[in-house]
Amino acid sequence: MTIVRAHDFLSWRNESRRLLAADVSPADVHWAGANETLFGGEQATEAKIGSVASVPKEFLRLAQTAALHRDDDRWNVLYRVLYRLTHSEPSLLKVGIDDDVRRLELMNQAVSRDMHKMTAFVRFRRMENSDPECMVAWYSPDHHVVKAIAPWFSRRFGGVRWSILTPDECAHWDLEKLTFTPGVPRSAAPASDDMEHLWKDYYASIFNPARVKVKAMKAEMPVRHWATLPEAEIIPNLLAKANVRVIEMAKNQKSSAAEFVPRTNDLQQLRAAASVCRGCELYARATHVVFGEGRPDAKVVMVGEQPGDEEDLKGHPFVGPAGRLLDKAMLEAGLDREQVYVTNAVKHFKWIERGKRRIHAKPSGIEISSCRPWLEAELASIQPELVVCLGATAAQSLMGRDFRVTTERGIFFPHRWAKQLVATIHPSAILRMPDRRDEEYALFVHDLKLIAAKVRELEAASRRLS
Repeated sequence: MTIVRAHDFLSWRNESRRLLAADVSPADVHWAGANETLFGGEQATEAKIGSVASVPKEFLRLAQTAALHRDDDRWNVLYRVLYRLTHSEPSLLKVGIDDDVRRLELMNQAVSRDMHKMTAFVRFRRMENSDPECMVAWYSPDHHVVKAIAPWFSRRFGGVRWSILTPDECAHWDLEKLTFTPGVPRSAAPASDDMEHLWKDYYASIFNPARVKVKAMKAEMPVRHWATLPEAEIIPNLLAKANVRVIEMAKNQKSSAAEFVPRTNDLQQLRAAASVCRGCELYARATHVVFGEGRPDAKVVMVGEQPGDEEDLKGHPFVGPAGRLLDKAMLEAGLDREQVYVTNAVKHFKWIERGKRRIHAKPSGIEISSCRPWLEAELASIQPELVVCLGATAAQSLMGRDFRVTTERGIFFPHRWAKQLVATIHPSAILRMPDRRDEEYALFVHDLKLIAAKVRELEAASRRLS
């Protein structure tokens, strides 16, 4: 077993040259000492590993980034891929399902994401009594990215002296050059400065409660970084008040269908009133308002996003390509279309012109919110056992902006407008995936079979109670 030591990309490259020259198999190599970072290491740019072998430039790009990953096994992965590229597998990087290639890609993504996070979450504070004046920030990156990302900060904040302190290494800019020193603890950085209240006031002023997505926010701004973010102190209070502020904003919203919705549970009267709705601007370019259709006592209501081109021209929901696909899938799943009420979260077709074609355009949050009174009036009239949301727009209209069809499809939730609510993909999305259409259609039919079983379960429960 050959034991070699690598500290950064440069040292790994040099050792790999030597190993390749001796034709040492990855199985006979143990890479050690990977969890320390050298200072001053250069970045390799050539597309050759010495005179031993040529490798794709894409591999060098991936390798230089993956070398910054904190996983001690990164050197083994890199050498395995390198060895395979130079030993009869020159197209290896194109095999995305290969375990080594996949690991290399994931490392590359993790490091790139960490570099982006660092540019977003570093907060400089003025160092008291510093002469000349210096700004200091403390940050704890996931990977060894300080040296790689420091030039970005020197360009972005080139006019001030600054230091970025981290547990691994520290970067310093003196207006002319970057230098690096060993890492330090959090206590070495200043806790706050007298300018932070201005930043907090600004952050509070731009905080939009109607666009809050807590899961997405925590994914993009992980809670573990909040300790170094001044605005993190006021986020809990802003979140706590978000719902109240959204209600107030809705009350003051000029664009809403609420004033056009009559106080009735009669679907025919609601349909007639919708034809003259001017609650948002979408009516101006639509041919017809497309109201829901189906049994007024339907046990199941299916809610889509908005009418398509064919629906707009004919004035009926789900009669275009997506509707025909829905009919086919419902038939296979054992759901009777004649027993289901179908409608959309938005009642007018939003489109953009492309040549002679009218292309679907996703409705905005304001347009969805403006049209919600019509959907709620339909549901209040029908009082269904089950609401089926087809696609993200319908699901988020009824379940909130944090709802994700990709992760929560096929799960049944209690809801104010029905005993149960469930979401699945919209059939139009299947039509937009020609390479995966058969697979996605099969999953869609599977979801509808679950829905058919739930309908039978709810009907049985109702009979027992009657």
